[in-house]
Amino acid sequence: MKKIKVAVLGTGFIADIHLESYRRFVHEAEVVAIYGRNQKNAEVVAEKFGIPNAFSDIDELLEKVDVDIVDICLPNYLHHEACMKAAEHNKHIIVEKPFALTLEDADEMIAVCKEKNLKLMYAEELCFAPKYERVRMLVEKGAVGEVYMLKQSEKHSGPHSPWFYKKETAGGGVMMDMGCHALAWFRWMTGNKKVKSVFADMKTVLHNDITDCDDNTVTIVEFENGVIGVAEDSWARFGGMDDRIEVYGTKGVSYADLFQGNSALTYSTEGYDYAAEKAGSTKGWTFTMFEEAFNQGYPQELMHFVDCVKNDKQPLVTGEDGRAVLEMIYAAYQSARTGAKVFLPFHAEVKYPIQLLLGE
Repeated sequence: MKKIKVAVLGTGFIADIHLESYRRFVHEAEVVAIYGRNQKNAEVVAEKFGIPNAFSDIDELLEKVDVDIVDICLPNYLHHEACMKAAEHNKHIIVEKPFALTLEDADEMIAVCKEKNLKLMYAEELCFAPKYERVRMLVEKGAVGEVYMLKQSEKHSGPHSPWFYKKETAGGGVMMDMGCHALAWFRWMTGNKKVKSVFADMKTVLHNDITDCDDNTVTIVEFENGVIGVAEDSWARFGGMDDRIEVYGTKGVSYADLFQGNSALTYSTEGYDYAAEKAGSTKGWTFTMFEEAFNQGYPQELMHFVDCVKNDKQPLVTGEDGRAVLEMIYAAYQSARTGAKVFLPFHAEVKYPIQLLLGE
């Protein structure tokens, strides 16, 4: 069986999740090259995952190694450049969230892939998380009646890498990092219904000493069909990752949690290697995660995209979806500054979205 050849760009936390997912679950794909901004880091990751080629130059990778898919797991500000390079070499593309820093960049990425007939997937794993997908199927079958409100929350004590805290490299704070998941999931649950307005409150409550970006946000999205989405996102919540959804309908309700229902209750006097993402100390009582990446939907989204490339199918989550989420993020930052609803479509020419909140 001929395998789809993949190049992964990035050597950080999310790249590690993608690489582990390819190795364990995505059997129709083979990662044949890794790019890192630091050559030594790229070589370390290549050795860990048995990848034959390691590069610190994207152009060199694309010129020297035959690949079908470029999987972009780089810091936010590098998404556009990496996408354009991959498209120039006629490669299909996966882009981790958020899709881009600006709507202009997003539009250019979408346009070049359309022009070259390349598949462009926005890697939103919540659209593939098994537990959340089970809830969506229940909703589609009418289990809760007509949906009138959706809630999604994702909270932990802060990101893995320093670049997340810098507006120049991340584009914003927790809204860019985690709020994008909620906004994408709301659209997924409503069948991509048109967004009417966005209202948001944003503050920096914990990490004031290292960032001027938001670290705690509440966002309300109003869809034109009347459904309300409420997103709660935080970098100020201790105790490990918390990710959950609530679906309210005229005939029922459904709740789901990505983490606590997939863990083993553990007590340790000494502590141990790893309990869960952002969990901190493992001494005392902890919830030890099992198949964390699988439960979050990473292998499923990658299997889906590889299948789309292999069998010439249209991805379920596209660059246009990533662009739509980015527009909602723009509106959220504008709302947080003005204290008013922002109606869509919305556009502002800024270098990165948080400038709307900071009034720069």
